Amino acid sequence: MSYNREDYIRIKAEFSQKYLRAQNRATERRAELYAAIPEVRKLDGMLSQTGMEIMAVIRGGKDTEEQIAAIRQRNRELLAKRAELLREHGYPEDYSDVQYDCDKCGDTGFVNTKMCDCMKRALIAAGYESSGLGALIRTQSFDNFSLDYYRVGGANYDAMRRAAEGLRRFAESFDRTAYANYLLIGGTGLGKTHLSTAVAKTVIERGFDVLYVSAVGMISDFEAKRFNDGNGMKHDPDRYADAELLIIDDLGTEVSNQFTLSCLYDLLNTRINNRRCTFINTNLAFRELEARYNERITSRLLGEYSPILFSGTDIRRQKIQRVK
Repeated sequence: MSYNREDYIRIKAEFSQKYLRAQNRATERRAELYAAIPEVRKLDGMLSQTGMEIMAVIRGGKDTEEQIAAIRQRNRELLAKRAELLREHGYPEDYSDVQYDCDKCGDTGFVNTKMCDCMKRALIAAGYESSGLGALIRTQSFDNFSLDYYRVGGANYDAMRRAAEGLRRFAESFDRTAYANYLLIGGTGLGKTHLSTAVAKTVIERGFDVLYVSAVGMISDFEAKRFNDGNGMKHDPDRYADAELLIIDDLGTEVSNQFTLSCLYDLLNTRINNRRCTFINTNLAFRELEARYNERITSRLLGEYSPILFSGTDIRRQKIQRVK
């Protein structure tokens, strides 16, 4: 797994702060107890000597088991007395214990050297936010992608079923060695965004860095970095090249000029050379792509990307008709 670097740094820092806050809260509660019940301080002082007393017995080497058993019995009695004092004064027995959000890792984010599930969940949530998908990633998945809409309006049901199954396999097996590019082609409302969002969601949940952006937004970031010293950028263009999965939505809606064509070519070429997976959604047919973009770009789109053709009737319209 290789979560988005900025997300990882931020979440790791947040876990460090959570750990310190838990420790500080326990220290404050212990000070409160000592002020309210002075005898608790004495008991804690005696309990804190237990380890040193056991070590002294072990070094002495005589009647070790009996002495250690006696120390442990006295320790249990001190703990019982401490608990009784707290109950008598209206405190829970664990009031001064360190209380972590996650008992499994103690809010460190790791169990031994393995990342804790709680930190994985935090990184996945951060991945949702940094992916650029917003609310879509919470509502569109493979599980709620319905093939029923491809049974009408001239759609190729079998082709869409195979495409959806293939993309699901790709997403669920995604790893650092994965390399595949897809060109999702079809009119508005035929499910391109839903399927590519489902891919993004699954890949993020597997712990990889995904960036989803409109072609217009992407070009806007390149322009901001080139002409405005980065002011107004939503994403640093370097991330477009580095993301383990890049999804470009609505290719063909951006302004086409020498600068934008150069940016698009450089990005596609860099990701191909670095074997980074890329999805591109477009409403343009093959001939329209060839007419709009230069040969250097179209040769890569048509030669390096597996096309998936979407056909049928606008799914949004079908949903409206079903409600009526």
